[in-house]
Amino acid sequence: MRMAALLAMLAFLIPVTAAAAPVPSSTTLVECANTMSDGEQLNAAIRASLVGVEIVISGRCSIDSTIRLLGDRSYHGMSRTGTVIRQADGANLAALVASDSYLDDTDFTGDPVTLRSLTLEGNREANPRAGDGLVLRSWASVVDPVPVLGANRHGIRVTNPSANGTLLGNTQVNGRISACHVAESGGSGIRVEDPGNAVTDWQLTDNWIASAGAAGISLDNTAGWYVERNHVYDVAAGAIAAERLFGSSVSDNCIEDFAGFGIRASAQGEAASTVAHNRVVGTSGEVSAFVSVRINYGAAAVAVVANTLRDSGTRIGLDYQAATGTTATIASTGNLVTGVTTPRRVSSGVTVTTGI
Repeated sequence: MRMAALLAMLAFLIPVTAAAAPVPSSTTLVECANTMSDGEQLNAAIRASLVGVEIVISGRCSIDSTIRLLGDRSYHGMSRTGTVIRQADGANLAALVASDSYLDDTDFTGDPVTLRSLTLEGNREANPRAGDGLVLRSWASVVDPVPVLGANRHGIRVTNPSANGTLLGNTQVNGRISACHVAESGGSGIRVEDPGNAVTDWQLTDNWIASAGAAGISLDNTAGWYVERNHVYDVAAGAIAAERLFGSSVSDNCIEDFAGFGIRASAQGEAASTVAHNRVVGTSGEVSAFVSVRINYGAAAVAVVANTLRDSGTRIGLDYQAATGTTATIASTGNLVTGVTTPRRVSSGVTVTTGI
């Protein structure tokens, strides 16, 4: 009895706190109905969202206006087939989905965005004057996995210039694009547009690029980039163009059924880069070289190792070229080059070693 009385007294003395206020939802759900109002509904939800919110999109969205991605938010589909954002017939949008800094023509990069588990359909047959599928002008952004199908221009474009050509005054670094299937683009599957030196230090990994009208992957600036484990196939205007290597890695890619070039790289002086473990096989037309490295300025250093290049025809396997006034040391070893007329071509100014 004494214990029961003591517990009752303690219960009386302990203050009763007010119920905690409900935590605001960190998720906004947008349900598309495959009607022409889907684009405005989605943009309105994004405009009304707070920083840190996850915008979940479900169903098929038929859009006739560009979806504007505000930074510091994530955009998540139900699944790659459960959420499809498709350009409506005759919309002819400059971009299907784009960073706010691109559309607003600012001279600074947008805040990070994350895009996951949805499909973008450009519907190029019904939009012959349309532009790109996804345009990123936001640093530290993540796209994974997002199929981009049938863009009239480039499938995914990471860009320094804004819509009206305004250039960045700061940098756009530390992003990642992975596990995306980009197919049937009128231009490149993945395009990095950087006339300055702003779009550096990204990761482009584990993607499938097919049936592009231009080079499958085309980077104006590959400084600090990892371009790895991508599968590029059925491209008639080159597979991987990696310009301005500077501490870069172009490795473990699989390239087949291509014309134009396999891996075409150019290297800057002052830094070292790697082109390694790529499989470049199975041409479908005229090819300049399977793997080529040219030097842009100064004294460059590149390791070109353990690549497998195979064909039957009049081709060049490895092509190392230095322009007048430039030099390069290229560690070229362990490469398997078969079925080509010229296994390796080397210009003056290039010193080929086996490394250490």
